[in-house]
Amino acid sequence: MPFNLKQKLSNNQNIYGTCILSTSPIWSKVVKGTGLDFVFLDTEHVPLDRTELTFLCQVYSAHGMDPIVRIPSPDPYAACMAKDAGAVGVLAPYIENIGQVQQIVGATKYRPLKGERLQNVLTGKEELSTVLKSYLQNFNQDSLCLINIESTIAVQRLDELLSVPGLDGIVIGPHDLSINMGLPEQYDHPDFEKAVKEIIHKARGKGLAAGIHFPAHPEYQIKYVKEGANIVLHSSDMRLFSQKLSEDLNNIKKAVGDSHNLSAGSELAI
Repeated sequence: MPFNLKQKLSNNQNIYGTCILSTSPIWSKVVKGTGLDFVFLDTEHVPLDRTELTFLCQVYSAHGMDPIVRIPSPDPYAACMAKDAGAVGVLAPYIENIGQVQQIVGATKYRPLKGERLQNVLTGKEELSTVLKSYLQNFNQDSLCLINIESTIAVQRLDELLSVPGLDGIVIGPHDLSINMGLPEQYDHPDFEKAVKEIIHKARGKGLAAGIHFPAHPEYQIKYVKEGANIVLHSSDMRLFSQKLSEDLNNIKKAVGDSHNLSAGSELAI
């Protein structure tokens, strides 16, 4: 049986994934042979309902690719719904305080415990019995809890955010982070590179996984894997399709003399 995501990360292996926007049932068969460990399903920016999300989680899991779902907000109930759909990992967006991290840890590592009792456990006011602790560990044994680092506030509070027990790793959102830093999409700016390296080094230094989601630019992925990133979240099906289609059409147009009508392609945000 192949290692799951948590085992691979525990073994200090890299895991590879891409963002999937298509809900076509045939699409999973195409993606299956590409060498992915996981698929990234983004319910923050993509209009997926619960039925579609459940369908995608189940289909990709059946093909051996674990789904990681980004929820719309740092909401523990949204995290539980993603887990109910079949998500292996939950990624919470725009995390900036320790309370948000605790809530997502509670939803992914203590499920189905909820309410005031869960809050008491998360804040250290109550210790779980051995029986209940063992049950919850088994129930959530493969679950990954991930948070997005996307702002200067999060970078400033990084040590605090990374200190929450049960957190498995972080994923940097380069677009939002660059904008928050006042450097919109300036991914080669020294200050941006310094911030990304600091985030990766701190996370990995605490034994947590780290990654960054670039919509393009594989050279950036290579650079930050060499810095220690081990979650490689690259591009999306929509962007890769657009890039390849533009390339092929331009080659055809050049060959038949339609070079005056070349497409420049389009930049997609996801």
